Amino acid sequence: MIQGDEVKPFSVKNKCFSELDADTAGKLITVASDIALVLADAKAGVIRDVAFGSNDLADEVADAWIGKPWSETVTVESRPKVDALLRDSAGPDAPRWRMVNHKSGAGTDVPILYAAVKVEKSGEVIAFGRSMRPMATLQQQLVSAQQSMEREFLRLRQTEARHRLLFQLSSEAVLIVDASTRKILEANPAAGVLLGTGAKDLLGRTFPDGFDAAGTDALQSLLAAVRATGRTDGLAVRAAGGDREFWATASLFREERASFFLIRLAAAGAGANDPASPRRESKVIEIVASAPEGFIVTDLDGRILFSNRAFLDLAQLATEEQARNEPLERWLGRPGVDFNLLTAQLREHGSLRLFATQLRGEFGSTVDVEICAVSVVDGDEPCLGFTIRDVGQRVTFDRQVARDKPRSVDQLTELVGRVPLKDLVRESTDMIEKLCIEAALEITGDNRASAAEILGLSRQSLYAKLRRYGLGELTPADEQLE
Repeated sequence: MIQGDEVKPFSVKNKCFSELDADTAGKLITVASDIALVLADAKAGVIRDVAFGSNDLADEVADAWIGKPWSETVTVESRPKVDALLRDSAGPDAPRWRMVNHKSGAGTDVPILYAAVKVEKSGEVIAFGRSMRPMATLQQQLVSAQQSMEREFLRLRQTEARHRLLFQLSSEAVLIVDASTRKILEANPAAGVLLGTGAKDLLGRTFPDGFDAAGTDALQSLLAAVRATGRTDGLAVRAAGGDREFWATASLFREERASFFLIRLAAAGAGANDPASPRRESKVIEIVASAPEGFIVTDLDGRILFSNRAFLDLAQLATEEQARNEPLERWLGRPGVDFNLLTAQLREHGSLRLFATQLRGEFGSTVDVEICAVSVVDGDEPCLGFTIRDVGQRVTFDRQVARDKPRSVDQLTELVGRVPLKDLVRESTDMIEKLCIEAALEITGDNRASAAEILGLSRQSLYAKLRRYGLGELTPADEQLE
């Protein structure tokens, strides 16, 4: 047992160790150390034998050590320490532990803590080694963790400095309010200017302060709504004197275990002509929400972020919450086809006009629609915008016209996906029939009798088709024949 530099030997060593044989002594030495060296003498320090407590350590450092001087198995800076260990092993003082680095085939040094003891009878020296690799690894991890913490701390300080600078220089009045006490914790200079006092004078006041009775009640209701739902629209309030009007918005955020309000104030007259002003933004949202055509905003994956009342009616939904975070493809056209076509066009061109498809209602109804879309990839939250127009009545009228008048090839191609195949086949047949009649009339110089003969039709059948397709005028004699 070691106490300071003093070694306290076993009190009954003659009884305990007098009967030890060589095998037992070797086992004790191996168990007591990670590596044990048996050296021929204390002068040359030639290694006669080696024992390892673990195979990993043996594979890492053992490389034909037997027969070599101990000093040749260590790094250059460790050789004086080996000489000191050999020299001190024969002294009367307690053995001193020294750190020695061994050479490794892997290219990294292996640190071993050694103490050497001389065997009096044989003159050999036994060096007991404890591997410091776990300690070195732990120290390296500690250093790496400390460096990582210092880098993260520096990054946070830089981020805080930038945010603090932005907070101070912002032209928008901003207040940070404790959600539980309603005390103003921070206020930027713009808030002090807007409220007619210094920013420091606002700290510690209870919010709302400095507004008329109606404004105070409205702001308290605003904060209660924000705390309950996390968001709400802004509102207009007046100062206590009644001469100034503000547009106030609030949002809730958490920091550690506390909640705070971030309150923004803007003079009601400021930015009135700015499309991005809070009042104008609110009006735009109100108009879009009440528009007669469906309007949807989704993320880049097609999940709905906003939908107006018209879309909810088309999709047979009761509330916006039923649509939020749901994929638009759930209601749109052919599953796995139409939405992929939409997004492919948006990725390539950025916008899309008059995409014809169908919208499926929640209860099974379908309606023909046209979609215009735009991709907004700039900004903090990239999104996709869709307007959806119900064209069911127009498509019905077009189909009625199609029964009476064939279309061109291009028009028929555009109808693929919008009109059933049997209707397309019928329209294609009518178009081909009309073209053949026109060609026969052109070949025969508008001789209808010859045209009927070329086409293999009776004159009555040809006149009926001429009337159907509106090709030329029929004489009274022709009509009588028909």
